[in-house]
Amino acid sequence: MAQAAFEELVEDFEFLEEWEDRYRLVIEEGKAMDPLADALKVPATKVDGCASQVWLHATIEGETLHFDGESDAMIVNGLIAILRKLYNGLTLKDVLAVDARAEMGRLGLNDHLSAQRSNGLRAMIERIRSLAAAAA
Repeated sequence: MAQAAFEELVEDFEFLEEWEDRYRLVIEEGKAMDPLADALKVPATKVDGCASQVWLHATIEGETLHFDGESDAMIVNGLIAILRKLYNGLTLKDVLAVDARAEMGRLGLNDHLSAQRSNGLRAMIERIRSLAAAAA
């Protein structure tokens, strides 16, 4: 069910043997994102539960979810970019069906993120799922 862009990322991660190289790839993914407009960095888009500042802004077109986001931490920006590859373009129903923990596990992220980063990632996933559920 994962998007083609996410599958390509999985392949890139499988090619990299060292976690440090994978970590760099996560950061590069975040750097490649366009910044979120300052007007969208408001309390309504802020994600609670993250150690760093995180904003996620979703739009629903028909039954399809799209979201953008930004963080003040490079690694978290990369996690947002990865979540965009996982979820953007899915129907609301499919967003709710994604097992994000298993999908992120395919990248090895479950084993290599600090407890704070893992909690923040869970908070971002929950925000995305709640946005999809509210719109469904």
